[in-house]
Amino acid sequence: MNPSKMNKEQLAAELNIEKQKFEAFKSKGLKLNMSRGIHSTEQLEISMPIMDIFHSSAEMKSEDGTDCRNYGNLTGIAEAKRLFGELLDVSEDEIIIGGNSSLALMYDCVSRAMTHGILGSTPWKLLPKVKFLCPVPGYDRHFGICESFGIEMINIPMTETGPDMDMVEKLVAEDETIKGIWCVPLYSNPDGIVYSDETVKRFANLSPAAADFRIFWDNAYCVHHLTEVENTILNILEEAKKSGKEDMVFEFASTSKITFPGAGVSVFAASKRNIAYTESILKYQIISYDKLNQLRHVRYFKHLDGIKKQMVKHREIIAPKFDLVVDTLAKDLDGICSFIKPEGGYFVSVFVPEGCAAKVVSLCKEGGVTLTGAGATYPYGKDPKDSNIRIAPTFPPLNELADALELFCIAVKIAAYEKALG
Repeated sequence: MNPSKMNKEQLAAELNIEKQKFEAFKSKGLKLNMSRGIHSTEQLEISMPIMDIFHSSAEMKSEDGTDCRNYGNLTGIAEAKRLFGELLDVSEDEIIIGGNSSLALMYDCVSRAMTHGILGSTPWKLLPKVKFLCPVPGYDRHFGICESFGIEMINIPMTETGPDMDMVEKLVAEDETIKGIWCVPLYSNPDGIVYSDETVKRFANLSPAAADFRIFWDNAYCVHHLTEVENTILNILEEAKKSGKEDMVFEFASTSKITFPGAGVSVFAASKRNIAYTESILKYQIISYDKLNQLRHVRYFKHLDGIKKQMVKHREIIAPKFDLVVDTLAKDLDGICSFIKPEGGYFVSVFVPEGCAAKVVSLCKEGGVTLTGAGATYPYGKDPKDSNIRIAPTFPPLNELADALELFCIAVKIAAYEKALG
């Protein structure tokens, strides 16, 4: 029931009912974790054939004859560049194949900018201040990278078509201390928003005051569809080339949500100048990434259609879980909270009444369900409205997810009714 349509007596009565339900839940002794978007065991099993790719040392050679057990091929084997270049629609000389974590590639890009600068610019560590724009709600690990380097973060509101581009354009044009912006353009984390063509074009045509400004384009969910309608976005690198601004784009992706999150392949795509510059520094950091894993993925998928077929299998497992979340929230919290029904990605973004998110998360933990911390989707962990909660439904089985959602709804009602009562 909507608290705004209830009098004090009704609120008190409903609050008492929900508290009784909560105490009953606590007695169940639940221990469920929905704090991160991770694969279920069933999803992990999908990729097990990848472990049977090699049967002899002869099969561990790349197409150019390189023994992938040995040193060499700093930026990745050719067939991996070709496969993942197809995934992101970039050429083989615009890509570096990394280890199992695209987050590590992002961190390294910021770290290199700090210590060496970008394409001849002043190293960021020598500047009095460095700032990043952060669309919110957003990805907590992006914000964590900034915080670890002491980079000041500026909130940018999200709209239905992506970040508030009027604000982005104005800020980057006026302030040369703004050196970057974090973007998850297709099924944003956590809202599931798809950047419109206009938004991508406006990004590609930004005129920043800082020559070393970079768009950190985390295309993490580029094939992670939850419906048969497969949304797409414009190619940011190609759009930027049209105005001669391709150096402004750093794009990232990985197979973390495609094969094994802990043993996948990551990708860094950028202009040829950026790739060459990155390679000139990377050669001092590492001799090569895991080429066997690169080759294993290529042999398993063979081509982009192989990746797409894999994602259909994932969708069949996780789509019912997202449907359950959406249906439960719509049924039990109508008029109390709002949420965005995602068509892809890994999360459901829920907005509870202002001032209630931390209370809801705390109650859920007390009842045996761990959620992503309130405020995690904002820089410094500070949600100015204490309203947004990110739900990650992929890991638990459906029956456990149903229990977790029931507890979540109870917690939201308790927090909302208590707030309304003052």
